[in-house]
Amino acid sequence: MKEFTAEQDGERLDVFLARMDATLSRSYIQRLITEGRAEAGGKAVKASYRLTAGETVTVDVPEPENVNVEPEDIPIDILYEDQDVVVVNKARGMVVHPAAGVFHGTLVNALLAHCDDLSGINGALRPGVVHRLDKETSGVMVAAKNDAAHRSLAEQIRTKTARRVYWAILTGNIREDEGVIHGAIGRNPKDRQKMAVVRENGKDATTNFRVLERFGDYTLVECRLLTGRTHQIRVHMAYIGHPVAGDKKYGTKKCPFAIEGQALHSKTLTFVHPRTGEPMEFTAPLPDDMEEILRQLRGKRYGE
Repeated sequence: MKEFTAEQDGERLDVFLARMDATLSRSYIQRLITEGRAEAGGKAVKASYRLTAGETVTVDVPEPENVNVEPEDIPIDILYEDQDVVVVNKARGMVVHPAAGVFHGTLVNALLAHCDDLSGINGALRPGVVHRLDKETSGVMVAAKNDAAHRSLAEQIRTKTARRVYWAILTGNIREDEGVIHGAIGRNPKDRQKMAVVRENGKDATTNFRVLERFGDYTLVECRLLTGRTHQIRVHMAYIGHPVAGDKKYGTKKCPFAIEGQALHSKTLTFVHPRTGEPMEFTAPLPDDMEEILRQLRGKRYGE
């Protein structure tokens, strides 16, 4: 049972609950309300019910059902594979692992069809998943094929032995050639479906960036993560006034380029092989949509 207190008059119950708990989709919340699992002021009400400031809202979220994640023959770009790890270039638009309401078409579904086994440390819904990329972020990531490899890779990410480098096309012209962004990241108190740089209840986050190319209204940068917070690069870049191009959540709703999602790409991943101890580095080429944006920007700059 989850309990919340309404902060303002007139907000719809379903909108309020979706804002307060980003782990629940609005459609799922509406289903819970229809089933009588949500109450306001101690009474079952409809999704359209308008709250009063200070009113107590409770919602009974049932325990998740046991779900068998099925292997699916989905094409994926394998950069490297051996008995311990599989390194992939994730396509933009692909969800990494199943979650509430999404049980098909994920990278995990594809990996289960490709690999004989994946580590089970993260349970049935996230086998092999050591780290994640946002749905609309493309690029290199590694999955573990057994528990020993999983523990090693997770520890490397925790201790920053593993290094991740991203390329991003940002809106605006960043004046500095390079810089460091420090800012604790937590749930946006005004919109629980977003993250934000916050003063309270946030986790320390640090992003290093370096300008690779300038285009006047846009800037190509390289970002190195010293921490791995949810939406870290997207939040930090928006925080300094240069959101990632195409990022409708943290930037502007309109984008002049043909890209579905943010122009953010996991370019390089470096780690120590969990069995051999050998340093390994993998690079994923920029996807066609980002290459096309850069072609347009370079052409505009040189008057082509």
